[in-house]
Amino acid sequence: MLCGLALFATIRLALDSSRGQRWDQRAMESVYAGPETRETLLSYLGYISIGTTTFALIACIVVALAQGKIGVAIAAVSIIAGANVTTQLLKHTILDRPDYGYSTLNSLPSGHTTVVISVVLAALLVAPAPIRPFFALAGSFAVTLTGASTVVGGWHRPGDIVAAVAVCLLWAAAAAALVGVHIIGSGHTVTILSFIGAGAAGIFLIAVGVRPTGGWDGFFDAALVLGLVGVVMAIAIAVFARLEPND
Repeated sequence: MLCGLALFATIRLALDSSRGQRWDQRAMESVYAGPETRETLLSYLGYISIGTTTFALIACIVVALAQGKIGVAIAAVSIIAGANVTTQLLKHTILDRPDYGYSTLNSLPSGHTTVVISVVLAALLVAPAPIRPFFALAGSFAVTLTGASTVVGGWHRPGDIVAAVAVCLLWAAAAAALVGVHIIGSGHTVTILSFIGAGAAGIFLIAVGVRPTGGWDGFFDAALVLGLVGVVMAIAIAVFARLEPND
């Protein structure tokens, strides 16, 4: 329910509101990457394809079946397939972007971000509990880097990233509810590791040359945008990493 409300609110603000479109556009333009940095980030995004997604999906199925968890394997498939189909339908068929002077080409939700988040959430669901903290760390790094890279590269606005997270969590929550889960641990370890992963992605972006568009004067805006992406990703991963399938 929360994910559905978050998705609806993001659509209303980032698409249907002239003020929201203006904020979203300015947020995207608050970060800058030179040609070499942009090439580095876009080359990373180039690895996100149907082939790599299919491989990740098969890997999740194999891991789940190796543990004798047929229901979890089906849930993993549902998360990846459902989230990505939903994103494509929303972006290309259902949603329209009103003309408020910031382009009428709809890019919400982000397809690249949806792919990576859905794969990470499915992997967290099928991963044995002892190695789940590692997946939280690596997954948080990957999803933060992906979401932030699409913003820095000018492919997506921050609203597109938030919408992608909401779509993925909506499917993941539904799949978890259907397969049956319980919460494990206090959550401190996976939460800390999730935020470390997101922070590491931010450090990596700075190291390869991502900078505020307005120099030091634009530092706060750029830090707020990238920080928001990182926090959203870390919370999403940390919450889902604590769910253990009952079967």
